[in-house]
Amino acid sequence: MIRHLVLFKLNEGVQRDEPRVEAGARAFQELGGLIPELRFWECAWNISDRPIAYDFAINSAVDDLDALKRYVEHPAHQAAAGQWREFATWVVADYEF
Repeated sequence: MIRHLVLFKLNEGVQRDEPRVEAGARAFQELGGLIPELRFWECAWNISDRPIAYDFAINSAVDDLDALKRYVEHPAHQAAAGQWREFATWVVADYEF
């Protein structure tokens, strides 16, 4: 199995209650039921106020690297990620477990 972790940081001046940000969060929340390669899916807003904390996180799992590639290329994932490109940056970690 491959764990796929993503941490998002909202751009300076962007607030999580903005309609575009709320729409982006909804788009990611819906992915778990849309993409068959996903074996595990959760995403949520950070609750820590630590200065080094990111704002939003995705924790997911797929069977293998081929499934990860299909997930990343899936149109629903591409559409959701495209929304976030407008207001955030992110880091990704993929590892076997």
